[in-house]
Amino acid sequence: MSSGGAWRGDIKARLYERVRERGFDSLTAFAEARPAVPLFVLTDELGNDVAAVQVLSGLLYEAEQSKRVTRFVRDVLVREVGDGLPNGWPPVLDDASRFEVAMVLGRWSGYIPGTHEARVRQASDSLLAKPPPAGWRPLGPDDELLRTLLPDEEA
Repeated sequence: MSSGGAWRGDIKARLYERVRERGFDSLTAFAEARPAVPLFVLTDELGNDVAAVQVLSGLLYEAEQSKRVTRFVRDVLVREVGDGLPNGWPPVLDDASRFEVAMVLGRWSGYIPGTHEARVRQASDSLLAKPPPAGWRPLGPDDELLRTLLPDEEA
């Protein structure tokens, strides 16, 4: 978790310095080496003076630059499912499990750019209307079901 130092100094320089220290040339490469790892865990790996929102913002920036925002959106869902549903998709959507799923989908929708709000809402509705198999836990942004729900559209 981040301490107060996360907002001091050159945030961008600090992020990229930490990523390079770990042998990566971008935040995206760092994150891709850890598929399905929750965002807060990635952040903790970079130090206690880094905030998750900084990592998320950096990942979105890189996705925009490489025209891979939809893949970023899928990646965020993978990380949220890994964090909020560690045993995968529940076999039955009773009140308790529906709440857990709603929390995952709600956090996901809060982390994505406005350009993808409608698509994320539609994908969330699809997941609730026709749930994936019990135990489904995507292992990366290229998961077949996720690519069906959110196909790449960027040029």
